[in-house]
Amino acid sequence: MVNRSRTGCSSQVSMIPKRYYLTLLSMGMILCAQAFIAHRTWNYVRGRPHLERRWKIGVSVCGLLLLATLLSLLGFTEWLPRTPVLVTQTLVNFFGLTSIASVGIYLAMQGAMAQLPSSFQGERREALRTIAKAAVVSPVVVMGFGTFVERTNFEVRECDIAIRNLPVQMEGMRLLLLSDIHLGAFLSVKTLARVIDQSNELKAHVAFMTGDLISSAKDPLDDCLLQLSRLRSDWGTFGCLGNHEVYAEDENYTAVQGKKLGIRFLRGEAQVLDIGGTSLNVAGVDYQPFEQRSRYLQGSASLVRPGAVNVLLSHNPDVFPAAAARGYDLMLAGHTHGGQITFEILSPVLNPARILTPFVRGLYSNGASSCYVTRGIGTLGVPTRLGARPEISLLRLKRLA
Repeated sequence: MVNRSRTGCSSQVSMIPKRYYLTLLSMGMILCAQAFIAHRTWNYVRGRPHLERRWKIGVSVCGLLLLATLLSLLGFTEWLPRTPVLVTQTLVNFFGLTSIASVGIYLAMQGAMAQLPSSFQGERREALRTIAKAAVVSPVVVMGFGTFVERTNFEVRECDIAIRNLPVQMEGMRLLLLSDIHLGAFLSVKTLARVIDQSNELKAHVAFMTGDLISSAKDPLDDCLLQLSRLRSDWGTFGCLGNHEVYAEDENYTAVQGKKLGIRFLRGEAQVLDIGGTSLNVAGVDYQPFEQRSRYLQGSASLVRPGAVNVLLSHNPDVFPAAAARGYDLMLAGHTHGGQITFEILSPVLNPARILTPFVRGLYSNGASSCYVTRGIGTLGVPTRLGARPEISLLRLKRLA
């Protein structure tokens, strides 16, 4: 394997980067849930020496795991082997999410029980308590379903995109979009190969990849590039880089190795495709961080080609308003995983991705411009998907009437 050269951000941690704010928020919520559970269980074990001893051991272990996870997420454990760090993060995230949900259900049930009239029959009250206890355990079952079923339940999602003044030669043109593969511990090469096989069955005219091939520097980037090189389309495969290529400091390596394998990663540049005498201009930019939103697409005005159908590849969908202002007909993005674990069937606010951007998944429009945000292929944090199935996107270009 060719050595992966590293260029990019420093590995030294001098301050907490802004991208870790959401991590700190989630860890704070997990800590609060664990503190609540510890308090309630202490009331039960207090005065029982053998249970008190187990309680203290359990609380100590949970505390150490929480601390280790926080340090690893902030980049203080890069010198440790990847596997134990990843296992620790996964256990804490999985247990943290289920405990937050369980505490929420418990409090809701307790509130509902408190509203019952004192005359309510004892048998019915006890039945409700039994139902409440079962409901508290339900998050574990639901997360298990998201881990063992939904995580690899890939959906081919087709969408028509209307573009103003689309040349007749591009009518019905099929664009394949993949994103957020995160090849590694939570997604095997064998599973990715299945995704590539499904994608090739769609017989796309052009294939696109909008970043996050891996999650960390220790993940198998070369294997991911080899699988992506198997994509088959009439005009080739093009991509842009995501935030995890930046964090892994593999931006240059990904672009160079991708080019050797026939994948063109566009880094502040554009490629014009001749489609039957008409031009499809594909531009791409490196990951544009949320905290730099005032400078989105700065210096990239020359990438737009007058008279052509202009498509922008940007990992971060929050770039869309800036892309529309610059005259792009279509922007393709990922990054959000569609929320990965959402309960939007109950309320749109129950999608963590909406904390960062209004462009979470699906098709959006801004004047004559469109943006499609795919839910992506892989997972991050926990190997679970709920309410946001992994997605292979097939987009068909239509002429705007």
